[in-house]
Amino acid sequence: HAPRRATNWPTFAPPQWQAFTPPLTPEKAVTLVVPYGPGGASDLAGRALSESAKPYLGQPVTVVNKPGAGGMNGARFVSDADADGYTMLLARVGMALTPAVNPQATVDWDDYTFVGGLEATPMILAVKGDASYDSVQDLVAAVKAAEGRMAYAASGATAIDGFTVQSLLSDAGLDPLTAATLVPYKGGGALATALLGGHVDFLAISAGSLMPHIESGSMKPLMVFAPERMDKLPDVPTAAELGFEQAGQVTGWSALYAPKGLPEDVIAKWQDVLGQMATDETWLTLAERRGSISTVGAVDMPAYAKAQYELFNGLAKKFGYLPAE
Repeated sequence: HAPRRATNWPTFAPPQWQAFTPPLTPEKAVTLVVPYGPGGASDLAGRALSESAKPYLGQPVTVVNKPGAGGMNGARFVSDADADGYTMLLARVGMALTPAVNPQATVDWDDYTFVGGLEATPMILAVKGDASYDSVQDLVAAVKAAEGRMAYAASGATAIDGFTVQSLLSDAGLDPLTAATLVPYKGGGALATALLGGHVDFLAISAGSLMPHIESGSMKPLMVFAPERMDKLPDVPTAAELGFEQAGQVTGWSALYAPKGLPEDVIAKWQDVLGQMATDETWLTLAERRGSISTVGAVDMPAYAKAQYELFNGLAKKFGYLPAE
């Protein structure tokens, strides 16, 4: 079937691409900074953007990985760069989440020019394939009965895959910090291995790290954290569908950011490029291949980034990671 774009991204109206005319042709290659290491979801998204944008931009897009400090090293590099359109950031949810939970973050959530949304990267709540739980309700009931003895894997309490589980527990009326025990692991592969090895009972991490195990039957998906159901898991409901208010707002995402103060004509050029990418078969096919949902043209990025910052800042205060005001 033909790859698809997000059709019901919540809350925000799409930008008006037609308001812009493409006034510029770049004079040299563009550097796209990916603020995480090679091979991960953000790197794959960056390389897909690089390949898809080139025909419309008229110049190559060179991907440079600058990992470290939860994505803040790469983010800081771009926010400090010249605002000329030649240094861009493959932004991820961490660009909103990290400053929301860490007052010492070196880059604030709005220290950028927000060029446009790119994709939603679903997270999946999963258990082992032979687990007795067949629904989120089954799992929540077991967590409640276990009184803190069940464990889940995440990369950190205030990382996106920590907030997936904690928001779900909170929505279910459980204490997000004590109802289940967080066991930290580094990287999607290690997290998946922890579940497969029986070291934890469940997790809710990026779809890209789990789909091979789900397809083999060694893991069972119970719910997706995404704006809509995944094509590859059409029978698995979203958190929002199941009525989980906080968890329904948590998902992974990618966007295109630039240094603050990007000139209007440069913004216009990039808006035009994204407008053409919105229906580009290469972009849509690569998004589908990595388990993502294209949101190009379907999200007001400044408003969405602000809403995501406020979501995670609010959860951090509610869960006790930051002092309540």
